[in-house]
Amino acid sequence: MGQLKPSESPDLQERRRDWTDLGEEEQTRLQIAYGHYLDSLPPTCSLETKIERFRHWLAAHGVDY
Repeated sequence: MGQLKPSESPDLQERRRDWTDLGEEEQTRLQIAYGHYLDSLPPTCSLETKIERFRHWLAAHGVDY
């Protein structure tokens, strides 16, 4: 499975999809890819920080959370 990379397309915001509209398989694929990215970040116990990081990463991949 290849690494997911953020799209560099300028119209990414127009093509964003909502997290709840994604199928279970795609959500799982994104969560696994995010886990690899997460390994590069400093650990945190803050749920707010964890959610914001995930939201920001998903936005870079065309998904609203």
